Amino acid sequence: MFLEKCKVLENVEIAKNMYLMKLKGEKSISKTVSGQFFMLQSNNSGVFLRRPISIHYVNKEDSSLEFYYEVKGKGTESLAKVQKDEYINIQGPLGNGFLDDKIRKRALLIGGGMGIAPMKYLIDELKKQGSEITFIAGGRNSGALKIVNNMDLKEIKTYITTDDGSLGTHGRVDEKMKVLLKENEYDVVYTCGPEKMMESVAKIAGENDIECFVSLEARMACGVKACVGCSIKTKAGMKKVCHDGPVFDSKVIVDLNPKVKTESCCGN
Repeated sequence: MFLEKCKVLENVEIAKNMYLMKLKGEKSISKTVSGQFFMLQSNNSGVFLRRPISIHYVNKEDSSLEFYYEVKGKGTESLAKVQKDEYINIQGPLGNGFLDDKIRKRALLIGGGMGIAPMKYLIDELKKQGSEITFIAGGRNSGALKIVNNMDLKEIKTYITTDDGSLGTHGRVDEKMKVLLKENEYDVVYTCGPEKMMESVAKIAGENDIECFVSLEARMACGVKACVGCSIKTKAGMKKVCHDGPVFDSKVIVDLNPKVKTESCCGN
């Protein structure tokens, strides 16, 4: 974990209340993996607690970090006001990522809403492993899917769903998942998004005897296991999302919804 003062290379609104921030990083670049998060704080926010934001992408060639976040409260509102060439302080990388030492050749990635955020970097890592990747991205409407344009999906089997039918298939990601499972075989499912969506995805994966890893968008205060804000109940006892997660094997999760809430890793 590092503390860094980073220059803002870009901070743009790509859809209503949804922002993409790009920073110049240094020390943390080589240590960051998909599924981890950083605690961000703007210098002029006036907000005491940092905001946990999942990593969208890491470009090790130009030492840049990308964060995709939604403005929901004072913390993320202050981040949205940060201008290009200003500096913010970041703490990270924190938590555990999606991948382990086991290589799984056929991967199904499912991102819903802001849960699409960690998928860009995960796709990049899976490509380097030589995995065959299928990606389902879902959102409320076409605006919620604009972030997909920031992702390199060449040679990736990609399916889009929207609640209102404004883009792709009218429906939910779990419905599309069921269709794909009738036609294809997968070794693993990686998912991030709303709690109910992940519960459904994990259940379907379990019914089909497929490994499933969920990235919890739990709210947290410290990000370094010093508080109990992100504690959850699991089959292995109480765990902290910031330290033991945010990525968990779905089989060990009892309750996907932490009881105590302060700030989520996709930003509030």
